[in-house]
Amino acid sequence: MLRARSGAMAVIIALTTPVFLGGVAIAVDVAQWTMARRLMQRQADSSALAAVYAMSQGADINAAVTRDLALNPGFALDTQPVVERGPSVGAYAGDGRAIRVALGTTLRLPFAGIFLPEGARITAAATASLISTGDICVLALENEDVTGIKMTGSSIVDLNCALSTNAVSETAVDAGGASRINASPVIASSGIPPSSSYATGTVLAPYSLAQMDPFADLPDPAFPNGNRRMRVNPNQTASFSPGTYTSVDIKGVANLAPGTYYIDGTDMSINGTATVNGEGVTIVLTSRTADSNPGSVSSMSMNGSATLNLTAPTSGPFEGVLFYRDRRATNTSQRINGNFSSTIRGAIYMPSSTIDFVGNASMNIDCVQLVGRQLVFSGNSTIRNICPEGQGSKAIAGYAVRLVG
Repeated sequence: MLRARSGAMAVIIALTTPVFLGGVAIAVDVAQWTMARRLMQRQADSSALAAVYAMSQGADINAAVTRDLALNPGFALDTQPVVERGPSVGAYAGDGRAIRVALGTTLRLPFAGIFLPEGARITAAATASLISTGDICVLALENEDVTGIKMTGSSIVDLNCALSTNAVSETAVDAGGASRINASPVIASSGIPPSSSYATGTVLAPYSLAQMDPFADLPDPAFPNGNRRMRVNPNQTASFSPGTYTSVDIKGVANLAPGTYYIDGTDMSINGTATVNGEGVTIVLTSRTADSNPGSVSSMSMNGSATLNLTAPTSGPFEGVLFYRDRRATNTSQRINGNFSSTIRGAIYMPSSTIDFVGNASMNIDCVQLVGRQLVFSGNSTIRNICPEGQGSKAIAGYAVRLVG
């Protein structure tokens, strides 16, 4: 009887062992496939994020993907990565702010290899995108180890939008003295020390994505020939048309017709008794010799109790830009000083210059964007950004990088 039972057990074992071993082999194959799939998905996620970061900085997205894959090795790919700006599939198809990366390789599995000698195909794809984080109205493009935005003295910065700097200093934004800042969020590529100057509820966003230059596509100025003078004596009123000016000294009332005003190699001086009016205008500070002599680019000086009533154009190559200082200029301070009261709408764009609000400047600014290399608010300067609905000029959209698929 015992012998019969032993024989039956041997038969059962003989019959079930291949099934058991096959099950183990399949489990091993599944584990290897799952691990490979996870590693490849991680590669796809990381490289898609790297591509969007590169895009945001104007760098080569394909090179960014190649570099990231080298830094985050998983399984060796047997095909070139597919990199699509404006993906061909998915919820972000055709969106130029999104990048899809697709990866693929062939994995030879121990058990499945008996039936699939060519190996099992593994693929993974990820889509990352720039996602809007709201509007920015003060942006410092400085990207070195210095302070990008500094607020000191008794300055008051009261904005209905965000401040942002690309500086990589641990004090990328510095709010000190008796300054008061009502702007949120405050964004920086590096550190933002806490400060009692920030209004209650202010969101600080250190170590964030460096923001893109919103006017990077503006060309270097190419202006018409001319040698005109814009001079208005105290208690005088004069009207001017678009063109090239090599002398600007305004002490009275200057009325500017719509169009572009090129200030060629001379300081634009707006004195304490001046009033400057203009609708649909852009003032370009430049120089004919900017290429060979960046220091020759015009500067701007606003002093005393001068008043500006200016709005930027709503169309054309300088849409939304009120002041543009040639990006080839050396980094010199463009000061707004004294009891300066203005109503202005449009961007003050000085990408290679420091915009410095000093003295007792008092500005009621209507839908304005300040974009410079660095920005300084000091003395008793006051900036209040009042933007009635429907009257805003071109907004600066803030972005973060996120995986979206």
